[in-house]
Amino acid sequence: MDRLITLRFNRWSVQINARSATLTLLVLAASLTLALLSIATGSLWISPLEVIKELMASEPGDHAFIIETLRLPRVLMAFLAGAALALSGLILQSIIRNPLASPDIIGITSGASAAAVFFLSFLAGAVSIRWLPVAAILGAACTSLLIYTLAWRQGVSPIRLVLIGIGLSAGLSALTTLMIVISPIATSMTAYVWLTGSVYGSEWSDVQALAPWLLTLGPLSLLLARTIDIQEMGDAIAINLGVPVQRNRFILLLISVALAGSAVAYTGAIGFVGLIAPHMARRLVDRSFASLAPVAAMIGGGMVALADTIGRTAFLPLDIPAGVFVSGVGAPFFIYLLYRQRHY
Repeated sequence: MDRLITLRFNRWSVQINARSATLTLLVLAASLTLALLSIATGSLWISPLEVIKELMASEPGDHAFIIETLRLPRVLMAFLAGAALALSGLILQSIIRNPLASPDIIGITSGASAAAVFFLSFLAGAVSIRWLPVAAILGAACTSLLIYTLAWRQGVSPIRLVLIGIGLSAGLSALTTLMIVISPIATSMTAYVWLTGSVYGSEWSDVQALAPWLLTLGPLSLLLARTIDIQEMGDAIAINLGVPVQRNRFILLLISVALAGSAVAYTGAIGFVGLIAPHMARRLVDRSFASLAPVAAMIGGGMVALADTIGRTAFLPLDIPAGVFVSGVGAPFFIYLLYRQRHY
C-alpha cells in the first residue's frame, strides 16, 4: 500500500499519497524542462542558459525580441490550451464514466468549430475578427446545452450523453465541411488552418485572455474533487451518500465546456489531447481526481508544446500546425482504446 502523508493546518488537514506527490513533482520538472527547450529551439538556437538569463534580466538583451515576443507567448499558449483540454477531458471521463469521452469525441469541439467557421464564412467582413473566440465559446456552450437537453429523460445517463454527443458531433462536422466548401477559397484556407489547431502567431494578449479561464476553472474543479470521486462509483451509490448527482453533473459539464471552449477559441480544434492526457495521468498517479487533475493538465500542455516545437522546427521554413502531430498520435491511441473496450 502507498504511504500517505498527512498535512495539518489548524482545523484543516489533508492526506497526500507520497508516490503520487513525487511523480507529480517529476512531471512538473519535465514540463518546465520541455518549456525551456521549446523556447530555446527554433530557426535560431539559443542555449537554455541564455534563455534563463534573458528571462531573469531586468534589461532586454540581444535575444529579447525572439524570446519574449515570439517564442514565450507561443509556448505559454500551447501549455495553457493543452492543460485546459486535458482537464476538460478528465472531467468528462469522470462524470460520464467512459474512458472514450473527450471534448472532441462528444461534440463540444465540433460545436466550437462550426460556430467559428460560420463566423469566418458569413460574419468576418462585418464583425471584427477579435470576436472569433466569443463565437467559438458560444458554439461550444450551445452544443453542450443541446446535447444535455436531448439526453434528458428524468435525469441524464452517461451512455445517452455519449451517444447523442457523438451523433451531434457527426452532424456538426458535416455542416462545417459544407460551409467550407461554399466559402471563398481564402476563407476556406483560413478555416482549414484554424480547424487543424495551431498556436502560430500567439501574442501576450492571447495568453492574458486564455489564462483566466484555466486559473479560475481549474481550482474550481479541484474543489469538487471529492464529489467527482464519489460519482465515479455510480449514480446509485452517490445518491445514497447524499450527493445531488444531476446538479453536480450539470455544473461539472459546464466547467468542462468552458475549459474546452476557451482553449478551442484561441488555438483551434486540437484533437485528442482531452482523450490521451487523462489516460497517461492514470498510469502515473492514483485515481483520485485531485491527484489526476494537475498531472493530466501538465501532460496535456506538454503534448501541445512538444507538437508545436516539432511543427515549427522539423520542416523549416514550413510551420506545421501542432494539431497535425497530436492527431497523428491520438488517432491510433483512440483505435487502441476501442480495441480494449471491445468486450464491454
